[in-house]
Amino acid sequence: MVSQKTKLYSIDKENGRLHIGSFSMPFPQSKIGRVSVGSGFVVGGCLGFLPILGFWMLPLGLVILSHDIGAARKFRRKTGVKLARFRRRHGLLTPKAH
Repeated sequence: MVSQKTKLYSIDKENGRLHIGSFSMPFPQSKIGRVSVGSGFVVGGCLGFLPILGFWMLPLGLVILSHDIGAARKFRRKTGVKLARFRRRHGLLTPKAH
């Protein structure tokens, strides 16, 4: 039996949508739009202590920026690998659905 790796997020280029888990949101088609939205989320995430803004905006902004900017993509991949190693080492893996 082959196990398939499930992604926490994906970008649907045909429909212009960003899917995170079961949540879906529109995704800008132009590079300038994606970089602007991603940068806005990162800045908003840094101001997460203020009302309405939150620290949740930081990783979302990095996911959007990683579509176009290599340094953000490299940071996201390294962070994902480190998080997976930490989870495996400490037994925090999520149960697999059968």
